[in-house]
Amino acid sequence: MNLHRLLRARAADPVRIGLVGCGKFASMFLHQVPRTPGLHVAGIADLAPERARAALRRVHWPEEAFAARGLDEALARGATWITEDAAPLIADPRIELLVEATGDPAAGLSHARAAIAAGKHVVMVNVEADVLAGPLLAREAAAKGVVYSMAYGDQPALVCDLVDSLRASGFPVVAAGKGTKYLPEYHASTPATVWRHYGLTEEAARAGGMNPRMFNSFLDGTKSAIEMAAIANATGLAAPEEGLLFPPAGTSDLPSVLRPRAAGGVLERAGMVEVVSSLRRDGSPIPDDLRWGVYAVFEGETEYARRCFAEYGVATDPSGRYAALWRPYHFIGFELGVSVASAALRREPTGVAAAWNADAVAVAKRALSAGEVLDGEGGETVWGRCIPAARSRALGALPIGLAHGVRLRRGVAAGAVLTRADVLLDPADPAVAIRAEMEAAFG
Repeated sequence: MNLHRLLRARAADPVRIGLVGCGKFASMFLHQVPRTPGLHVAGIADLAPERARAALRRVHWPEEAFAARGLDEALARGATWITEDAAPLIADPRIELLVEATGDPAAGLSHARAAIAAGKHVVMVNVEADVLAGPLLAREAAAKGVVYSMAYGDQPALVCDLVDSLRASGFPVVAAGKGTKYLPEYHASTPATVWRHYGLTEEAARAGGMNPRMFNSFLDGTKSAIEMAAIANATGLAAPEEGLLFPPAGTSDLPSVLRPRAAGGVLERAGMVEVVSSLRRDGSPIPDDLRWGVYAVFEGETEYARRCFAEYGVATDPSGRYAALWRPYHFIGFELGVSVASAALRREPTGVAAAWNADAVAVAKRALSAGEVLDGEGGETVWGRCIPAARSRALGALPIGLAHGVRLRRGVAAGAVLTRADVLLDPADPAVAIRAEMEAAFG
């Protein structure tokens, strides 16, 4: 509870930040930077520099603030240098912390690993990369004496915060996760069909600058799988054996639905990740839905604890044993400064992969033929399912983060989990290689 005080103390010598990737999450962070003491985004690397400049204009930065002609000038006058190449930001010892926000798992692993080797803290907005090899990056960061952290404002870090607070208060966490809009048929959604599920026309979506692959990843279950795997790896909570159930539940339902089956809920056992749907299976909306929020269900183990729950109006199941804590929405990049300050000033991550407990694996959206090329997250061929890491390893499953641009050796049935034997992977590919290192270290 002292981050703002620590940031104010750095106002004259701010935390020097390199940002890689300038999409929506990064833009929201950049909006807050001028309003936050002690932070200086010295450089932004984006493959489309003009897109980064347009983003800065959109979030009300004056032109002179991002007109620096190099990193030296940016650091000298407190401005920002925009470049296509992340390497100078990663290599320069004056940059203390790297924010990786590209969303590309291969690029994210490369950037983060290089930054850690260069002695920089890393805040990993790129959950796709974290799920692919986060435990290995976290171990390398610890050995180097720097922080590798999830990004606060994104749902995984917020869930980790809830879990940590409850555990630090002595409560067993029964379930934790987030809400989303879900129906079973969404797993088959493609970029060509996604907008009808959102009630939009292609023209309206295009006019709004909306990316169909990104929105499809949220809809088809892939993003949920990636985020729940990240939470499981950070908290030690378990992934469901057959994948997320997406039970319909509003906030009032959380303690009753997200308890073990033996107690009348949907969980295989206590201590699991799960995502709740804002829609009933008939498509009707739930009035008190948690579509944009996060939650944790915890247990009052004694009669005294349960009596206190009742006395203070804690939301519980009918037995009073299972209780819920939730946050109805998250602020995305607006809250990223919490992670930056925590990593740079307290040397603490806002969530970090501690083990390989869960994986996000590729599942065929339709029958796939030999020779087809997979198009990865949010695409037309596969979606991501969250399963235990031990099961992923036993199956030889293909991680969703490696399911882009690879060719099938043989046909795969609709609904089947793809395996590495199904595809042609290049062992020399850096992302494939670091994933193999992670599995060898944590398998």
